[in-house]
Amino acid sequence: MEKIKIEHHTLSGGVWIAAWLFTIGFLKLTFWQGVLAILIWPYYLGTAFAVVR
Repeated sequence: MEKIKIEHHTLSGGVWIAAWLFTIGFLKLTFWQGVLAILIWPYYLGTAFAVVR
């Protein structure tokens, strides 16, 4: 039988959430602006780190 190893990364997830809460507070965003930022943020990261060929 093959053993399956399950890893939990709760620390990195907690740091990510804490960083987002800090950013929303630092920028003084409203609740809905914060929600919109969380939804749009992955798109901007993808375009920023995309390798143009």
